[in-house]
Amino acid sequence: MKNEEIFGVLIKDARKNKSLSQEKLAEKTGLDRTFISSIETGKKIPTLTSICKLAKGLDMKASELLKLYEEKVAEYGEDST
Repeated sequence: MKNEEIFGVLIKDARKNKSLSQEKLAEKTGLDRTFISSIETGKKIPTLTSICKLAKGLDMKASELLKLYEEKVAEYGEDST
Protein backbone atom coordinates (compact mmCIF):
# COMPACT_ATOMS: atom_id res chain seq x y z
CA MET A 1 0.00 0.00 0.00
CA LYS A 2 1.32 3.44 -0.90
CA ASN A 3 1.95 6.05 1.77
CA GLU A 4 -0.77 8.36 0.45
CA GLU A 5 -3.25 5.46 0.59
CA ILE A 6 -2.22 4.70 4.18
CA PHE A 7 -2.76 8.34 5.13
CA GLY A 8 -6.14 8.26 3.39
CA VAL A 9 -7.24 5.19 5.35
CA LEU A 10 -6.14 6.93 8.53
CA ILE A 11 -8.16 10.07 7.76
CA LYS A 12 -11.24 8.07 6.80
CA ASP A 13 -11.03 5.93 9.96
CA ALA A 14 -10.50 8.97 12.19
CA ARG A 15 -13.41 10.79 10.53
CA LYS A 16 -15.74 7.83 10.96
CA ASN A 17 -14.64 7.32 14.57
CA LYS A 18 -15.75 10.92 15.21
CA SER A 19 -19.06 10.20 13.40
CA LEU A 20 -18.31 12.93 10.85
CA SER A 21 -19.38 12.92 7.23
CA GLN A 22 -16.98 14.24 4.62
CA GLU A 23 -19.25 17.27 4.35
CA LYS A 24 -19.08 17.96 8.08
CA LEU A 25 -15.30 17.57 8.12
CA ALA A 26 -15.11 19.92 5.15
CA GLU A 27 -17.12 22.52 7.08
CA LYS A 28 -14.88 22.17 10.13
CA THR A 29 -11.64 22.43 8.14
CA GLY A 30 -12.48 24.83 5.34
CA LEU A 31 -11.33 22.20 2.86
CA ASP A 32 -13.44 21.09 -0.07
CA ARG A 33 -15.36 17.84 0.39
CA THR A 34 -14.01 16.48 -2.89
CA PHE A 35 -10.47 17.21 -1.71
CA ILE A 36 -11.12 15.24 1.48
CA SER A 37 -12.50 12.39 -0.63
CA SER A 38 -9.39 12.48 -2.82
CA ILE A 39 -7.17 12.32 0.27
CA GLU A 40 -9.14 9.40 1.69
CA THR A 41 -8.76 7.46 -1.56
CA GLY A 42 -5.04 8.24 -1.84
CA LYS A 43 -5.45 10.30 -5.01
CA LYS A 44 -4.25 13.57 -3.42
CA ILE A 45 -1.39 14.22 -1.05
CA PRO A 46 -2.23 16.95 1.47
CA THR A 47 0.09 19.84 2.24
CA LEU A 48 1.27 20.54 5.76
CA THR A 49 -1.39 23.25 6.01
CA SER A 50 -4.10 20.76 5.01
CA ILE A 51 -2.78 18.18 7.48
CA CYS A 52 -2.99 20.77 10.26
CA LYS A 53 -6.56 21.68 9.24
CA LEU A 54 -7.56 18.01 9.12
CA ALA A 55 -6.08 17.37 12.54
CA LYS A 56 -7.91 20.35 14.04
CA GLY A 57 -11.15 19.25 12.35
CA LEU A 58 -10.68 15.80 13.89
CA ASP A 59 -10.07 17.39 17.32
CA MET A 60 -6.45 16.29 17.56
CA LYS A 61 -3.00 17.76 17.25
CA ALA A 62 -1.12 17.42 13.97
CA SER A 63 1.57 15.54 15.87
CA GLU A 64 -1.02 13.01 17.04
CA LEU A 65 -2.26 12.56 13.49
CA LEU A 66 1.28 12.01 12.19
CA LYS A 67 2.01 9.55 15.01
CA LEU A 68 -1.06 7.54 13.97
CA TYR A 69 0.23 7.70 10.39
CA GLU A 70 3.60 6.30 11.48
CA GLU A 71 1.83 3.46 13.29
CA LYS A 72 -0.23 2.67 10.17
CA VAL A 73 2.92 2.68 8.02
CA ALA A 74 4.49 0.18 10.41
CA GLU A 75 1.32 -1.92 10.24
CA TYR A 76 1.00 -1.91 6.44
CA GLY A 77 4.69 -1.68 5.56
CA GLU A 78 6.46 1.26 3.97
CA ASP A 79 5.98 2.21 0.35
CA SER A 80 9.00 1.58 -1.82
CA THR A 81 8.77 5.06 -3.36
